[in-house]
Amino acid sequence: MIQFLLNQELRSEHALDPNLTVLNYLREHVGKPGTKEGCASGDCGACTVVVGELHTNDQGAEQIRYRSLNSCLTFVSSLHGKQLISVEDLKHQGQLHSVQQAMVECHGSQCGFCTPGFVMSLFALQKNSDAPDSQKAHEALAGNLCRCTGYRPILAAAEQACCNKPLDQFDSRQADTIARLKAIAPTQTGELNSGDKRCLVPLTVADLADLYDAYPQARLLAGGTDLALEVTQFHRTLPVMIYVGNIEEMKRIEHFDDRLEIGAATALSDCYTALHHEYPDFGELLHRFASLQIRNQGTLGGNIGNASPIGDSPPLLIALGAQIVLCKGDTRRTLALEDYFIDYRVTARQDSEFIETIIVPKGHTLFRAYKVSKRLDDDISAVCAAFNLKIDNGVISEARVAFGGMAATPKRAKSCEATLVGATWNSATVEKACAALAEDFTPLSDFRASKEYRLLSAQNLLRKYFIELQTPHIETRVTAYV
Repeated sequence: MIQFLLNQELRSEHALDPNLTVLNYLREHVGKPGTKEGCASGDCGACTVVVGELHTNDQGAEQIRYRSLNSCLTFVSSLHGKQLISVEDLKHQGQLHSVQQAMVECHGSQCGFCTPGFVMSLFALQKNSDAPDSQKAHEALAGNLCRCTGYRPILAAAEQACCNKPLDQFDSRQADTIARLKAIAPTQTGELNSGDKRCLVPLTVADLADLYDAYPQARLLAGGTDLALEVTQFHRTLPVMIYVGNIEEMKRIEHFDDRLEIGAATALSDCYTALHHEYPDFGELLHRFASLQIRNQGTLGGNIGNASPIGDSPPLLIALGAQIVLCKGDTRRTLALEDYFIDYRVTARQDSEFIETIIVPKGHTLFRAYKVSKRLDDDISAVCAAFNLKIDNGVISEARVAFGGMAATPKRAKSCEATLVGATWNSATVEKACAALAEDFTPLSDFRASKEYRLLSAQNLLRKYFIELQTPHIETRVTAYV
């Protein structure tokens, strides 16, 4: 059984189909059709809902952390121990919520189909903002698409909603909601079981290891932003899943003098502060990683584990010399991330083995990263590049150059690196290294970019890296797009 709050209503579910998304649960099981399906792939934001979780802030106080999610990519099992808020829950005692009122007064809706999603993103923004902030508003709304309004009135509504925001029913009920969430906090493995399909929800790494050993055919579910597409886009059935999002050991971020250790189930939005502090380019790239809804849900371990050749984090992590800790039963092994990827969607992971931790070295001061995509926000890379050199007295002593989108896996450019190491750091060396990239990669053409464009982009990004290191005042980090 799993338990969660549907606004303030306690829901206990056991026999639901584990492949059921929160979107369809709301629309078909509890009669809340305000949440819309636009794309069923996490691109449009029409299905946005907000999930509240118990969270201890930096001052040690307990509070509820509200986050926007794409309900079309969220399986119901991931709600265990949380609070689900949909657009129907905002109106209170006959009065519109202040974010709804702002949308009305600023004329932020025309056809109205996308409006519930915008309202929920605005609600999360309001809950996480102390004052109007244009940058945060753009970030919060980047995952919501509207073909009618041109966005200006919606941004005006965001400013109004976050300016002198009034207390609402969620504020007045906060103490009670915290108490109720504590009362339903999971204490043992939860389960959804419809007879032919099941999803297990362990609470510890040890329980996960035991369950995965017992069900090696199970699919591991973290954020689900990739896995859920098998259900929503390809109409496949996932007979057995194991949800790892309630394992606190796998959601930790620990700082050491020489490294960061990040649990594989840590949401990308939680990774941002630590990675941005150590490597600003990594943080900037995370701002361009899909939408805030996806970053609130998707995990660093999941972005690695799905082995996509166009995943944004692996090239950066490979260039930094990151390692992963793989767990199977009570056995662990540490593997260089570059050795994890074998072929297209093929990895070095053994049966019943899972990524537990990502280890990111510190101290690489010449690390830079760049993403080329058709849109600046909420788009998949055509090419993602990461460069990490060590230069002593003008001579390159170490080089790690990695790319995504250029091969069947994220990989290092070994010929390029060999050209760089031992050479003087100048434009002639860079041109030789650019030529060597043609030996490292034979990219494919697809709807994102042609093979010629990809190779030329990769070469130009290396030139860009050289120029930026020579003249750091003109840096334009992670801003390239087609």
